[in-house]
Amino acid sequence: MIRDLTDSEARRALPAKWGMADPDVIPAWVAEMDYALAPPISEALLDAVRAGRTGYPAFDGGGPLGEAYAAFADRQFGHQVDPDQVLPVVDVTAGVRVALDVLSSPGPMVMPVPAYHPQLRIAEITGRQRADLVLDPDAQHAGLDLDRLDRLFADGARTLLLTQPHNPWGRAFTRAELEGVRDVVVRHRARVISDEIHAPLVLPGAEQVPYLSIEGTADHAVALVAASKAFNIAGLKCAQIVTADPATRDRLLDIPYARNDSWSSLGVTASVAAYTHGDNWLAALITRLDQQRTLLAQLLAEHLPEARMRPLEATYLAWIDLRAYGYDDPAAALLDKGRVWVNPGHDYHPGLPGHIRLNIATSPARLTEIVTRMARTLPA
Repeated sequence: MIRDLTDSEARRALPAKWGMADPDVIPAWVAEMDYALAPPISEALLDAVRAGRTGYPAFDGGGPLGEAYAAFADRQFGHQVDPDQVLPVVDVTAGVRVALDVLSSPGPMVMPVPAYHPQLRIAEITGRQRADLVLDPDAQHAGLDLDRLDRLFADGARTLLLTQPHNPWGRAFTRAELEGVRDVVVRHRARVISDEIHAPLVLPGAEQVPYLSIEGTADHAVALVAASKAFNIAGLKCAQIVTADPATRDRLLDIPYARNDSWSSLGVTASVAAYTHGDNWLAALITRLDQQRTLLAQLLAEHLPEARMRPLEATYLAWIDLRAYGYDDPAAALLDKGRVWVNPGHDYHPGLPGHIRLNIATSPARLTEIVTRMARTLPA
């Protein structure tokens, strides 16, 4: 069910990932997949365009989008969501900003680092300081330091921006880890904004635990979800804020329209189709990504044995430590000499040398060529 796009198809379909790359460059950077759209989404979009459904969306929560997401969350995660507690927003990062503006008290925002780089400045944008909860790049386990989190809240931080599954660590946090987060947050009467955009992309061997499914989180947390990463529809602009507390939902509904940038009618159409009819395609995608994960590990062992890859439990974004090869910025060398475009680690962890983020959501042949080019570029 997963059809690889040809190079020419990818350049037409993905104007950022492929269109911004020179013809001789293999792009493995931005979080988009080199796969054709799931047929139920394509069909729903074609029907919507034929019907002229290109006007403003309905400006309310719940409705068909809320019902579709609630059913999807039940099937995929065993999480019971009230459809009326699902509110549309233009994208996840904008939703994080809205939640911070409307729900969070003044005070620093805790950001686990490395972090999704567009969100590194979101505290600043909302008039807050950022308090970094840093992952030791040499630690064996990419876990959250709850003692450090406790100290940051004790020193005045008021909100934790939790990305789970994590980008770029590739972690799917366990229920016990999330219960530990909850206990620290409750102790300090703080708040959690849980970015769960990659939730459908947990790979075999791990489990997605929605933060709001943890007992005792409803009154201090919201989640940001979307079909965009799992179904490759980011350009259609439709994410969702999920609440579990009517008072929280009502505060978000009461904000002026100008604070919640308008989402897209076609984004709603595509999201409803993905959530309602996309399960089989998603299952095939997970199988493909699991195969790509295994292939990447084999390729690195063969061609770049000094590379250290974080265990990839979720997402299609591998976090790779290449410090052993002597480059502070291996991404620059790989683009310049190897003609492979990956993300530099310092975009996610300012000041961290020698790391890259590599997108594996492509064909096995392209992934093999990517690692082969990497090995030719980096010294033995």
